[in-house]
Amino acid sequence: MKRVLVPLAPGFEEIEAITIIDILRRAGIAVTVAGTQPGVIEASRQTKHVADCTLEEIRTEDFDMVVLPGGLPGTTNLRNDPYLKTILTKCRQVAAICAAPTVLSDYGLLAERVVTSHPSVRNNLVAGKVSDERVVVDGPVITSQSAGTAMEFAFKLVEILCGTDKAAEVNRGVLARL
Repeated sequence: MKRVLVPLAPGFEEIEAITIIDILRRAGIAVTVAGTQPGVIEASRQTKHVADCTLEEIRTEDFDMVVLPGGLPGTTNLRNDPYLKTILTKCRQVAAICAAPTVLSDYGLLAERVVTSHPSVRNNLVAGKVSDERVVVDGPVITSQSAGTAMEFAFKLVEILCGTDKAAEVNRGVLARL
């Protein structure tokens, strides 16, 4: 079974995080939600969420992929977490949406990669090339633009981890336009 880590920090974007978690779990992927803090984490629209554990408790080798939701100040709070950089640099595949690709950029993970992000943060990316595509896959790095692309992004992650047949199977129940 594939395993994915989704870190949550105060101020994360709800649509992005919950869509990713939901679609991956529908595909039978074991998703662990880890908070930058214990207890309740308040998202960007003041909804409240409880993670499965904290990032401090994570063993990177247990995961096939780490997926960062965006949102502000969630992205800033992720970047400032003392454990996240180690987790990301040891993981085989990393994915980020909206403002979260800036975290990957700050950690030096986008050098010579084609990526995308929310247009408002593109000037903060240090990458090989920045694309206007809604979802971009460049080797082990997958990026997407915003809450409006969260469903496409989540299905691309399913396709990468489990194949196109599984993505199609999950979409038969969801009926997303992809």
